[in-house]
Amino acid sequence: MTGQGRAELASGGVKITVELRAVNHRQFEARLDIPPVLTVIENDVCARLHARIARGYVTCRVQLDVSAAIRREAVCVDYDLAAALVGRLRQTGRKLGLKDDLTVSALLKMPGLVTSADVSAKQAKLGPPTIKCLDQALKAFLAMRAVEGRELGRDIQARLGVFGGIVDKIAGRAPEIAETYRQALLARLQKAGVPLGQGDDRLIREVALFADRSDITEEVTRLRSHLKQAHGQLASATPVAAATPVGRTLDFLLQEMFREINTIGSKANDAATSGMVVKAKAELERIREQVQNVE
Repeated sequence: MTGQGRAELASGGVKITVELRAVNHRQFEARLDIPPVLTVIENDVCARLHARIARGYVTCRVQLDVSAAIRREAVCVDYDLAAALVGRLRQTGRKLGLKDDLTVSALLKMPGLVTSADVSAKQAKLGPPTIKCLDQALKAFLAMRAVEGRELGRDIQARLGVFGGIVDKIAGRAPEIAETYRQALLARLQKAGVPLGQGDDRLIREVALFADRSDITEEVTRLRSHLKQAHGQLASATPVAAATPVGRTLDFLLQEMFREINTIGSKANDAATSGMVVKAKAELERIREQVQNVE
C-alpha cells in the first residue's frame, strides 16, 4: 500500500524532520536519506521500519536544521591573535611609510583568525531523538495506510463474494453434468444406429465412469474452505500498527484457489462449467492484483 508520514521534533537547538513515503512493492525495501553524522543509527531505522511495514518500497528522509543561535555560538574569533595582527601590521606600515587603511574585511582574510566550531558533534548526539521522531512519523504513516487498507479490504471482500457466487453456480451445475453427458451419449449412439436402451449396463457403466472422472466435490469443498479462510484473514486484519500482515497469507490462498479452479475446468468436460471457470479465474486475477497491495 502507499502511504506518507511526517514528523518534526526539536532537540538542543536542532530541528529534526523525518519524512516517510511508500509505494506498492511485493517485498519490503527501504531507501534511507540520512545525514552522515547519523549513519550510526541506519540499522536501527531499517529495523524499525521493517518491524512495522511488511511490504512496500519505503523512502525515509531525515533532515537536521541547526538553529541560528547554535550557528552563532559556533563562530569563534581569536581576539588575542587579532590584536597582535593589528599591532604588527600598523607597526610595519609606519616603518614603511604606508597609509593606515586596515579594515575588518582585511582581517577576515587572515588565516586562523575566525573559525567555526564543528556542530556535527552536537548533531551526532541526536540519535535517540531522531528515533523518537521516526516513531512519530511512522504513526502518521500507518494511520494513512490504515485508511487505504480498509478500502482495499472492502474491495477484496466484495470480489471474493463474487468469486464465491461463481463457485456456488459451478457446484449447482455439477449434478446435471452426468445426466447431460448420458443424454448426449444416447443421442450420438442413436444417430450412429447403435441400439442401446436406457437401462443398458454398458451405458450405465460409461455414465458412472464419466461421473467419477468429472466429480468436483473435493475441489469445491477446498475452494469453499479457502474462501472462508480468506474472508477470516481480512476480517481479522485490524488497521493498527501491531496488526499481523495478511498479504502473503492471501497470496498463498489465492494460489490454492487458482489450482482448484483449474482442476475443475479440466475435469468438468462441460461447456457451461468451462464458461463459469473462465469467469472465476478472471475474478481471482483481479483479486490477486489487489492483494499485491495488501500488507
